[in-house]
Amino acid sequence: MVTASSPKKSAASKVQTGLCAAAPPPPSPSQEIYRLLLTCQNRSGIVARVAGHIFEAGFNIGDSRQFDEFENNQFFMRIEFNPVRPDANIEAWRKSFAGLAEEFGMKWTLCAAWRQPKVMILVSKFDHGLADLLYRWRIEELPIDIVAIVANYPRETYRHLDFGTIPFHYLPVTRETKMEQEAEIWSLVQESGAELVVLARYMQILSDGLAAKLAGRCINIHHSFLPGFKGARPYHQAHARGVKVIGATAHYVTSDLDEGPIIEQDVERISHHHTPDDLIRRGRDIERRVLARAVRYHIESRVLINGSKTIVFTE
Repeated sequence: MVTASSPKKSAASKVQTGLCAAAPPPPSPSQEIYRLLLTCQNRSGIVARVAGHIFEAGFNIGDSRQFDEFENNQFFMRIEFNPVRPDANIEAWRKSFAGLAEEFGMKWTLCAAWRQPKVMILVSKFDHGLADLLYRWRIEELPIDIVAIVANYPRETYRHLDFGTIPFHYLPVTRETKMEQEAEIWSLVQESGAELVVLARYMQILSDGLAAKLAGRCINIHHSFLPGFKGARPYHQAHARGVKVIGATAHYVTSDLDEGPIIEQDVERISHHHTPDDLIRRGRDIERRVLARAVRYHIESRVLINGSKTIVFTE
């Protein structure tokens, strides 16, 4: 059974290689900032050529980060730049940069800083991550466009949360309906134009097929302990083992359960004084902030996937 509290939106254009989805005009020239993220095999002259290409087209570099990975001879770079001449044209620059990118074999994206990426949030019973993202979105701390909330629990489960006009979709999952509901999730992703899917404690394992379709644009949050405790009641397991540190990990979803490239992590020390309820409370706090940071890093074009790990140009 598939139900939704609001009609589906029409299909939106897909993100293309080298350019994020179309952005509205910037609110003012002072906020006309662009973010370039690229990776390629390392070789001499990359920084000079990229910086020169930006300068010659009438733009100024406001921030630039780079990293050379010597193990695989891979180069990673993030640049923020803005127009400083009247003739600076971002579309003309993008087209001309494509030639330079081809010369160096670059994988790259270009996004406008003022645009709000379309985000879909998936959630189950525990809604602390969802509530935190909604709060940060409302106070404009997270500049995103939440296009849908999808849950395998009914709307009444979240009666204390104000979704406003965000479409809510109730997709109950059973062993018999799992693949049907996954197909519905993928359909919603396509129809809403969602560029990022956030699993805010969505307690369903995505199939290999859906994980592959969402590669590089699906973020999951889960508890992270030393040692790792899988299955039910992880905080109770941790308490029984007398752990001294609890934490959380945000990572990209892959077909390998909870083993995708890590974006962000955090921990807190605990002691024998703390009860399982204390660990749950502290764990929720860690999960909230780690998930929010991971989403921010992604939407601000700060993350490059490097095989089974990531390069994250933090603030």
